[in-house]
Amino acid sequence: MTIIRLHARGLSKTFTLHTQGGTTLPVFEDIDLQVRSGECVCLHGPSGAGKSTLLRSLYANYKPQSGSVMVQHDGEIVDITAAEPWKVVEIRRFTIGYVSQFLRVIPRVPVLDVVAEPAITNGRSVEEAHAAARTLLTRLRIPERLWSLAPATFSGGEQQRVNIARSFIVAYPILLLDEPTASLDAENRKTVIELICEAKVRGAAVVGIFHDAEVRDAVADRLFEIRSTHREPTEIPCKPVPDLPTIEAVA
Repeated sequence: MTIIRLHARGLSKTFTLHTQGGTTLPVFEDIDLQVRSGECVCLHGPSGAGKSTLLRSLYANYKPQSGSVMVQHDGEIVDITAAEPWKVVEIRRFTIGYVSQFLRVIPRVPVLDVVAEPAITNGRSVEEAHAAARTLLTRLRIPERLWSLAPATFSGGEQQRVNIARSFIVAYPILLLDEPTASLDAENRKTVIELICEAKVRGAAVVGIFHDAEVRDAVADRLFEIRSTHREPTEIPCKPVPDLPTIEAVA
């Protein structure tokens, strides 16, 4: 039986524009999304519909106005929206990997150490982490002559590949991917597709935003369409999927 690794229930998010007299801007309402092990759900919808906001809410970067995000973490079910800050840090360290649209790392740290850092934090030795980092950097076509340099001087595409390597160096049970191939050429897009498919095979639950139709068609099992705050989100199966157990059944 497959496992529900992430379940967003009744999730609603509104931004308050304090520079405009406290005007409120509803983004999405009453989201209900289940993601199971071994599948990739693509968040789909027009620009401004709230796809990236939803992804950041699943990662607890944004706090929703209502609802919960239940994740399987270390043998228990945790609502990350209500968790203590130390618990959120722990969940991000061991359970949820996140590829944002921009690389944010400590300045002046060599790229080999930047990529290896999540694996070291996860308990692997420095030697093992560096070996895994070299493998990923090679697969993602970052030249070895750049490995001793800080990524601040890299091109946008190179920085995005470093970002991807950091998130795939650990076998996270949940992966959140915000346009991971937006700045990549065809060969590197193919490599990212391979990495996502490998993560699915090992049982990761993947939620992603993929504007590239080729990438979306290659990795997505379902589309979760976000239309607007006035219409309910809909799910569009991309591939046949079996009935899903409730999260209570795996608690």
